[in-house]
Amino acid sequence: MKKLLVILACGVLMSTMATAQTKFGHINSAELLQMMPDVKKAEAEIQAYAKTYQEQLQAMGKEYETKVQQFQASEKTMTDAMKEVKVKEIRDLENRIESTNQNAQEKVEKKRQELLQPIIDKADKAIKAVATEKSYDYIFDTSTGALLHVKDADNIMPFVKTKLGIQ
Repeated sequence: MKKLLVILACGVLMSTMATAQTKFGHINSAELLQMMPDVKKAEAEIQAYAKTYQEQLQAMGKEYETKVQQFQASEKTMTDAMKEVKVKEIRDLENRIESTNQNAQEKVEKKRQELLQPIIDKADKAIKAVATEKSYDYIFDTSTGALLHVKDADNIMPFVKTKLGIQ
């Protein structure tokens, strides 16, 4: 029994020593990005870009409302053929509005990625540089819980690949 306690005590002591040697850090990357002047500039550019699409969609919305009101006002006096033509015009306009809206969302998101990715890369590079300079083994992102930096020496991938017979 005494031997078991000594072995357990040694194990606890060794794990405590191993933990003491590992250096952890953390950062809130979302907060960091909001502090960067480049982000404010990029967001302003994205807003201006999105506004052009918003104005186009508003104009299309007004056109739609006008067509619907005109149709409703003169529907009773229209022939069936005229009604079909007007309904088709309205449906076509609905489809164009929907397509334009979807296209606008995709283009704005693409623009966002195009403008923000270099800024994110710049922040990531700085985080990794600080981690290396200050000898941090791990850096966690408190805004997402993601691991931003891992000391290469702790990567066990080569050992696991060997164990599994993977080249």
